[in-house]
Amino acid sequence: MSSAPPTPERLHFVTDSPVEGLAVAERRVNNPDATLLCVHGGLDRGRSFARLARRAERFDVIAYDRRGYQGSRLLGPSGLDQHVADLVQLMEREAPSRPVILFGHSFGGVVTFGAALARPELVRLVVNYESPLPWVKHRPSSRPALTDDAAFEAEQFFRRVVSNGAWERLSELERESRRLDGPALISDLRGLRLDNAPYDLAQLVTPASYVHGDGILAPYYRALGVKLRELNPAIDVREITHANHGAHLSHPDEIFRAIDERWELVCASA
Repeated sequence: MSSAPPTPERLHFVTDSPVEGLAVAERRVNNPDATLLCVHGGLDRGRSFARLARRAERFDVIAYDRRGYQGSRLLGPSGLDQHVADLVQLMEREAPSRPVILFGHSFGGVVTFGAALARPELVRLVVNYESPLPWVKHRPSSRPALTDDAAFEAEQFFRRVVSNGAWERLSELERESRRLDGPALISDLRGLRLDNAPYDLAQLVTPASYVHGDGILAPYYRALGVKLRELNPAIDVREITHANHGAHLSHPDEIFRAIDERWELVCASA
């Protein structure tokens, strides 16, 4: 276990981002075992990993707002290749000093898998939570087709993924902030096509864990887990009880345990 951190214990934004315009937050500790790099999903932001960061006492933690979201909104929305390139730049800064672990929530996991495939020498472990992989296992949906109304799509996505009640409890300023992230959300969602695999997970050589909850979509995630294990034995699958899609917020202890236990196995096999 590391000693007291040399910088504030909370995840805080820094001024020395390796990617100009990208809002990067970190929480540093003394003598870290590794750097845990967290990548958020659609209509989210780096600060949503604050609870996870407080549990990760043995790791440096870095999170950031992806292009088009929150503090990185001025960079505008981008496709998966650019998101992967941004993450690789963060990995390049950290990897010379210590091992890198990637954690991706939802669409963030699509990015982390892409970065691990692009630069496997820079990452020791990938852990993703409920990341959409429709080219591996299609998930039927009754959701209407996406429109070009970014504000509308942002609100509907929040209501669908979080809840109607949570949207109603947001202040008007908070609602507008989410609406302004709508273009980036649409870019994410349109990039996830059943007929367009962005990469081949069979080629992944980095140890990886795919984690999911036991909520209403658990049967789908279990079936996806079977497909992933068949596709690549480097990927294991873990289920968290009583957890839905926002487990990094509602179940940070269990998320960290999934990361920490797999990290111990990776270290033991090195």
